[in-house]
Amino acid sequence: MSWLSNVRNALSGIVPGAKAQTPDNLWHKCKGCGTMVFTKELEENLHVCPTCDHHERIGPKERFAYLFDPGSAEVLSPPRATEDPLKFRDSKRYADRLKAARTSTGEQDAFVNARGTIDGQRVVIGVQDFAFMGGSMGQAVGEAFIQGVETAIRDKAPFVVFTASGGARMQEGILSLMQMPRSTVAIQMLHDAGLPYIVVLTDPTSGGVMAAYAMLGDVQIAEPKATLAFTGRRVIENTIREKLPEDFQTSEYYLEHGMIDMVVHRRDLRARLATVIGYLCGERKAA
Repeated sequence: MSWLSNVRNALSGIVPGAKAQTPDNLWHKCKGCGTMVFTKELEENLHVCPTCDHHERIGPKERFAYLFDPGSAEVLSPPRATEDPLKFRDSKRYADRLKAARTSTGEQDAFVNARGTIDGQRVVIGVQDFAFMGGSMGQAVGEAFIQGVETAIRDKAPFVVFTASGGARMQEGILSLMQMPRSTVAIQMLHDAGLPYIVVLTDPTSGGVMAAYAMLGDVQIAEPKATLAFTGRRVIENTIREKLPEDFQTSEYYLEHGMIDMVVHRRDLRARLATVIGYLCGERKAA
């Protein structure tokens, strides 16, 4: 090896004879267009593909980071809920699935609340994490939703919910379906207190969540091209024996047919929420 190579290796921090190490998460393959994007560039773009504008799925931490005013966010401790009430087991024990989901996401369950401000306006935000067992709705999600409502009432603030779910959690049987009426009653409590309930539908939102609190907002917002459905496309086509439109069960289809109020790009969502909250709450600023 020449002296020039030794100098170059020293300056670049490379040990002679050692192979260069490339981080596994340096690149991300867009699920929309298949383009390889630098992970850092994707993060700086709020996890939206710079090539095709595909909105990647993100969790509570990322949502809270770009929505709340800096330093204002306070993540609420998850409420206690009965775990594995049916002692359920399929190919794996339900308790093991919960443990694996908690390890991979760092969250206790699929719904996380935080309080804080957006442009100085008090708000409580609940985020469903699809990475946690498909954002499925069980007792813990129901308890967290009610916690968010009760916190909003105490803070005299609107409750904003970001939905992302495959539906009810089958491992909890009828107990998971009971969260549908429970969340509906909680929303009525919010209305009785004169506070707005705002829903932001993200990809995907379906099943029992779609049939419950996901479609009960005073204002219904959706991210672009999100899949929104109660049941699967193929099930509907096989039932009615007709071919459905290509954009069926998308944010844009729902907007065109009057089922939601607006479709908002992620980069504009914080400002739009601030405007909506200002209209509905008379621009009440946090003390």
